[in-house]
Amino acid sequence: MVALVVAVGLFLHLLGSSGRSALLFVIGVALGFTLYHAAFGFTGAYRRAILEKDISGVSAQLIMLAAAMLLFAPILAQGAALGHGVAAAVAPVSVSMVFGAMIFGIGMQLAGGCGSGTLFTAGGGNLRMVLVLAFFCAGGLWASLDLHWWRELPGIGEISLGEQLGWGRAIFLQMVALGLIYLGLRLFGADNKRPLWWVGAFTWQRLLRGPWPLLFGAGMLALLNWATLVVAGHPWSITWAFTLWGAKTAMAFGWDPATSVFWSGGFPRAALIRPVLEDVTSLMDIGIVCGAFMAASLAGKVAPNARIPLPSLLAAAVGGLLLGYGARLAYGCNIGAFFSGVASTSVHGWAWIVAAAVGNVIGVRLQPLFGINKAEPQANGRF
Repeated sequence: MVALVVAVGLFLHLLGSSGRSALLFVIGVALGFTLYHAAFGFTGAYRRAILEKDISGVSAQLIMLAAAMLLFAPILAQGAALGHGVAAAVAPVSVSMVFGAMIFGIGMQLAGGCGSGTLFTAGGGNLRMVLVLAFFCAGGLWASLDLHWWRELPGIGEISLGEQLGWGRAIFLQMVALGLIYLGLRLFGADNKRPLWWVGAFTWQRLLRGPWPLLFGAGMLALLNWATLVVAGHPWSITWAFTLWGAKTAMAFGWDPATSVFWSGGFPRAALIRPVLEDVTSLMDIGIVCGAFMAASLAGKVAPNARIPLPSLLAAAVGGLLLGYGARLAYGCNIGAFFSGVASTSVHGWAWIVAAAVGNVIGVRLQPLFGINKAEPQANGRF
């Protein structure tokens, strides 16, 4: 009930100033609701694939990517929606971007969550992930202060397959790539060991209280990312808000943004001056937290646990810093760089997942050092 009251109050506040902002907040709430009820975590999916050869979560992600590509292509080809321009999630491929994605992958396994996972598990009442979020913000700010020299490292620039090959060919090529990834995983002995669709009869109660099957969650996330593209003019992203929140917190303690190349002008400086609710990514992230809290409340699973072992707290801090630093270098996380990047036919999205996969393997091997063992479903207790 509390989550619903907060969400409705914020929606009405936004509606009084901007119908577009109110709609984006609703999309954020729907994303949080979906992520929680489908338990759609990237971190747990990769951990299961590495340790158990269970690719149920990875298979759902492949379907999600395919659906998003088909939804994105007509809009991006046209270049406009609802009377305004739209921009794809395209970023440069570089040494710093690949390194950022790799350390982000390590951070995923130590923190027990990714960009979206941190938000919806924190919203669901996981106190450990609140700590991860705090260090995620700190890591993003830290990286922003170093960006001026990271971006001087070699790279090949931005490559949009849609623009280079034409949208039809680009989508076909990426569909083939997704199919080959699935076939390759199966050839190495991996399989879908969890149900991907509804087991038993569908009921409205299951829709409201969960759990949802992975494929239903995948379809919803693809549709909601498309809705974000249409309404916001750009695909779904998450981690820019964390960097902004870290900078705003630092300013509150006396930090001068003029001392930073990144924050001294342009969009970053303007974002620092504006209220948080005027930043689209922040607004949607807040919506995700609200949506996850609503879903957890309906499921009767809001039960914060303050008894967290010290090694787990250390892993949360280190993992959070790696997530924040890596996301800033890599132009986003598993959502902004990978999901939205691949859906936009950007080569950087494919480079991101390759580097992040390497990081996840390293992160899984480092988990025992922090008391995270194979018997645990995942460090955050959800996946």
